[in-house]
Amino acid sequence: MADVRRANCQLCGYFCGVKVTTDGAGRITAVRPDPERYPYDPAVMAGCRRFAANLEILNHPARINHPLKRSGKRGSGKWERVTWEQALAEITGRLQELKGAYGAETLATCISAPHTVYWPMHRFLNLWGSPNNIGMGIVCWNPRIWVNTLTCGWPVDDELQPGLTRCAIIWGVNPAQSDRSVFWKNLHAFAKGGGKLVVVDPRRTETARLTDDWVSVRPGTDGALALAMLHVILAEGLEDRDFVRDWCSGFDALAQRVRQYPPEWAASICGVPAAEIRRIARLYAGSKPASIYTGLGIDQSGLNCTQTLRTIAILRAVTGNIDLPGASLMNDGSDFVSEVELELNHLMPEEQKRKKLGAGLFPLQRHEGYRKMLESTMRHGKQLPARYMTSAHPGLAWQAMISGDPYPIRALICMASNPMLCQADTRKVHRALSGLDLLVTLEKFLTPTAMLADYVLPVTGGFEQPVVQMNGGVANILYGGEAAIRPLYERRTDFEFWMELGKRLGQQRYWPWETLSHAMDDILSPTGLTWGEFCETGLYAPEPAYLKYLESGFATPSGKVELYSSLLAEAGHDPLPSFRITPDPGDAGELQLITGVRRQPYYSSEFRQVESLRRRRPEPLAEMAAETAASLELNDGDLVWIQTAKGRIRHRLRIKEMYPGTVSVELGWWFPERAAAEPELGGVWEANANVLTSADVDHCDPILGQWSFRGIPCRVYRALDLERTEVRQAGAQDWAGVMELLAASDMDCSAVPVEEFFVLVQGLEILAAVRLEEGSDSVMIRPIVVADGYRGQGGGRHLLERVLPRHTATLLVARGGAVDFYTRLGFTRTSWNGIPSHQVEECKVCPDRQACSPLPLVRYPVAAPSEGQSPAPYRTGRDPGASSEEPGAARGGACG
Repeated sequence: MADVRRANCQLCGYFCGVKVTTDGAGRITAVRPDPERYPYDPAVMAGCRRFAANLEILNHPARINHPLKRSGKRGSGKWERVTWEQALAEITGRLQELKGAYGAETLATCISAPHTVYWPMHRFLNLWGSPNNIGMGIVCWNPRIWVNTLTCGWPVDDELQPGLTRCAIIWGVNPAQSDRSVFWKNLHAFAKGGGKLVVVDPRRTETARLTDDWVSVRPGTDGALALAMLHVILAEGLEDRDFVRDWCSGFDALAQRVRQYPPEWAASICGVPAAEIRRIARLYAGSKPASIYTGLGIDQSGLNCTQTLRTIAILRAVTGNIDLPGASLMNDGSDFVSEVELELNHLMPEEQKRKKLGAGLFPLQRHEGYRKMLESTMRHGKQLPARYMTSAHPGLAWQAMISGDPYPIRALICMASNPMLCQADTRKVHRALSGLDLLVTLEKFLTPTAMLADYVLPVTGGFEQPVVQMNGGVANILYGGEAAIRPLYERRTDFEFWMELGKRLGQQRYWPWETLSHAMDDILSPTGLTWGEFCETGLYAPEPAYLKYLESGFATPSGKVELYSSLLAEAGHDPLPSFRITPDPGDAGELQLITGVRRQPYYSSEFRQVESLRRRRPEPLAEMAAETAASLELNDGDLVWIQTAKGRIRHRLRIKEMYPGTVSVELGWWFPERAAAEPELGGVWEANANVLTSADVDHCDPILGQWSFRGIPCRVYRALDLERTEVRQAGAQDWAGVMELLAASDMDCSAVPVEEFFVLVQGLEILAAVRLEEGSDSVMIRPIVVADGYRGQGGGRHLLERVLPRHTATLLVARGGAVDFYTRLGFTRTSWNGIPSHQVEECKVCPDRQACSPLPLVRYPVAAPSEGQSPAPYRTGRDPGASSEEPGAARGGACG
């Protein structure tokens, strides 16, 4: 008999309410929107490209359903199935050993996506004694929370109320792709209803297409634009003089500061004409109530991030758009038990708090800075979540794992996080994770991070677990709901993992609940609701009150909105907004890179293995303006390399409207269909934007530590597109081209019939050539060459994969870096006794023998096909990109 249950979609952080139909066996047969629960509008989910994939993800054949323990060397792809009891017992024992050797701080955690509950992990860490949680918060959410608290005494939420809000600026955020929630629906209605909408973004996004007021700004220069807008408002007397007089401190100092930032100054930096800056500033100041939404475009802008957000917070304040209906709401504290109370931050010893990585750096993003801020917010009885606001800087954490400086981090637990894709500087992350004594991942799928783990523990996903979003306790809103079914297979909730680990490590008294649902009863008790009553609507959000400052002021040291921030001054930073000019690209060949672009139907690095979603967007795309592409002789649809000082990746090029001289690449790309082991690690090196980025603290925002995912100098050039190439046997017409290619590598094969070569060609151009010399029971590669300019792009690998015999042994003599290349193709060391005598003699008399250090290699055949079965070709596929080394004279290769 069918049963309809209430639950929540969990494919992003909004947890939209759904109705789940189950059959008599408890299996889910249908999922549809629930109009009686948050967000109360089926049209929202109808516009979501992920929602329909819920059941496919729940039952996906690649899901991790049982605990796995590494059985080979790290990254080998060899696993054994173990029980939860064994995994937890061994993890517990290893953590105790490491704590005894190095102290509690040797354990770090890593978090990312907001579609799980993090306070249980924070609770465990505080009781354990580690101050080191690595998160994306420093470049996502935290900067806005910190800045608005420094300026106004508490975070704000910008509002969009049709019929009331007169102007909205959407700055560095693209809800058309990253959100698709109620906000996107309301924004669309606002624009179509005649609301004044301004979109500030280097790219003409789908959001920007809602308005004629698209402000195309050079990446990373938003702070200059904001300062110039502030200059115009103050110079022309457009501020709300009553609000400034009564409720702002530091106005005179601010007015003096912004005189040096006129629109003409900003125009030369950010690329927005001075007249346009003046028009937008006047529009915003003259359209009260007005709101300014900011997002990752600013949070991830690096050096100027904090001061840019400060300037925008001040724009809200001087125009009187603070705690005003339809503008920027000053949030209330939580009626329910807040996240900071659940963390038990006060139980971690002060000595351990002082051990947080980065002593002397980013003083606000430490417990000392948090306490200074707390002195003000507690005047209103409010506390921000301590663990988020004091999270460890990832760059410092990876360094501590690699070098042991300032102390060794030897264990890491990753929860709802895939740092190999989502953290900056993937190669550094890889080195850090590869050297750990203990790496545990709580996962649904075998991600590139999980491929390196010692233990991979299966966690529940959609409909298998209760979920709740508490917004870190910075607002009086809570949404979520109960599970629809019991966890499948051996999947468990994150909450159960932390509770069980804590109990095994002596924390029993602090885990009084059996499940998260039981804990939620306690959390909701101050509201008078039970968890079951809450789940009926899936939302707790009392109507907000406005203009609260008229009675209580602002929770800042001055009791007013601080245009001049006394807390910043006390921390040794500029208390007034400012802007530091970063260098232009070094020459005409360099562009400004934007990384981190989110695309539906994906969510960060998730869902690339979900077939229905992958069909919608099968490959990563890079975008640039038509004039930029023309200057580089590139066309729409070309496969291109994007290269920075850190590395290079490949994307397919698309021509879009955007700021000239920039290129934008997508976040989170990997290829789950590739080998789930070293060196490929699911294709993590080919298109992963974070191969290009860095979180080096020397180049981060000096106040809070944000690194840059925007405005990074890069080069873009055409890549070898293997889908447009052909592999064939050479013919007479190829003789000159093959001989020329060989001669370029100092090889003379003019006496060899050209028909003995196979070639990789694109149009009329020969990109690579290989000769397979037939023996009695084997073939030998003599030689293989790749054309200059195409080495390192996978052409040699592609050619070999297409022509090497599957059921015959293949021999070669390799040198230099090519040995690793051939090893990845399945070759192993062999004896010189198996190498044909003429090749041995050539090596003996070769004048480069000593420097060359030739090595004989062999790849043995796989089992022959059964009678009547066609031989299967050797596996082909996309090449691993920049991680591969091609054979060739410049870096070593096959002799001949």
